[in-house]
Amino acid sequence: MNQPDFSPANNPILKASCSFCNTENLEVILENKTVFAIQDSSPVSLHHMLIIPKRHCLDYFDMTRQERCDAHELIDSLKYKILKKDPMVKGFNIGINCGETAGQTVFHTHVHLIPRRKNDTRNPRGGVRGVIPD
Repeated sequence: MNQPDFSPANNPILKASCSFCNTENLEVILENKTVFAIQDSSPVSLHHMLIIPKRHCLDYFDMTRQERCDAHELIDSLKYKILKKDPMVKGFNIGINCGETAGQTVFHTHVHLIPRRKNDTRNPRGGVRGVIPD
C-alpha cells in the first residue's frame, strides 16, 4: 500500500505555513508557467528580486528542469525591466542559498537577483566569493 509522501517538500503542514506558498499576500511582479517574481522584503539593494517556484520545493536541487528553465527566462526578463527602470545598475549578482549551513532561512526555493551599482560596496572584487570571509 502506498504511503503519503510527507517529505519536507510535500509536507502539508510546512506548505500551509510557507510564506511563498501563500501568494495572496505577495505582490507578484512577473510570472510564467512555473515560477513568479516578487521584490525581496529585506533587499540588499534597490530592485532586489526573488524568483520563486509556484510548486513548494526546498532548494535549487529540488527544482524540476522546467522550473529551472522558467526561472532563467524570468531572470532575463527582470534584468531588462530593472535596467530600463534604473540606468545606474551596471551588474547583477544571482544567488541561491541551499540549506541552513549556506544561509537559507526560508525553506522554499528562491533565487536572488541583486542589482549592483558602481561603488555600492568598497571592493566588489570576487562577488559571491565574499560570502565566506578569509
